Amino acid sequence: MSQVELHHGAATDVGLVREVNEDAFLATPPVFVVADGMGGHEGGDVASSIVVEEFARLADEGYDPRRGAEAVAATLKICQDRICEFGAAQRARGAARFHAGTTAVVALLVEDDEGPKWLLANLGDSRIYRYVDGLLEQVSVDHSVVQELVESGTITADAASTHPERHVITRALGGPDSVEADYFLLPLPSVERLVLCSDGITGMIDDEHLREILATVTDPRDAADGMVAAALEAGGQDNATAIVVDVVGLVTEHSYDSERQRVSLEQKLGALP
Repeated sequence: MSQVELHHGAATDVGLVREVNEDAFLATPPVFVVADGMGGHEGGDVASSIVVEEFARLADEGYDPRRGAEAVAATLKICQDRICEFGAAQRARGAARFHAGTTAVVALLVEDDEGPKWLLANLGDSRIYRYVDGLLEQVSVDHSVVQELVESGTITADAASTHPERHVITRALGGPDSVEADYFLLPLPSVERLVLCSDGITGMIDDEHLREILATVTDPRDAADGMVAAALEAGGQDNATAIVVDVVGLVTEHSYDSERQRVSLEQKLGALP
């Protein structure tokens, strides 16, 4: 696969209300994941951790960049099986109402004859955005009751943010039925910045606030921190997690290597043999 230079930042916080952070994230280029667990301590936090573990394995072992969707689907299937097995084991021990589940948003680089692209996958109401030329666009579509109500015309998008069922999701890992993720493919030039976040961000600050942070904060590490800080300032009602990925460009043979330049300078000065 063509080498793509990425800069990224990630941040998470338990928030101001919850006792346990059930969010988990992975930022191991070229694989990025945010998972928002459900089920409480030893439920949601375990489920989201399983997602991160399995996608970390995918990042470590590698994947065929021309068959990225198959790799993601297979990894999500492993996550589903592991989470369901974990829940069944807890219920067998006497926790009859035990439940463990999680959302998942995934971004990884793939390639076809046209070159490198972003492959995005979504389950639940965590979100993926792209930012380009000053515009912020939500790419993923929430799997939630309120999203279905908006699409049917029953409620407006503005009403969805305060609807009493706004936290009820319709697709997630860990349920009794197998679920299929939604997939999106974006050409690399169509993305200046990519954002993955849990609803602890989007439930507290609106898209315009997110856009302002991305437009004014150049370092992706500071941008991720800024999103989480803004969610906390707005009330911090939930765990808040954000990943910001900047697409710098394709790596060439002459790309700047700071470590190589440092060693070369020391050699010239006689500091190294």
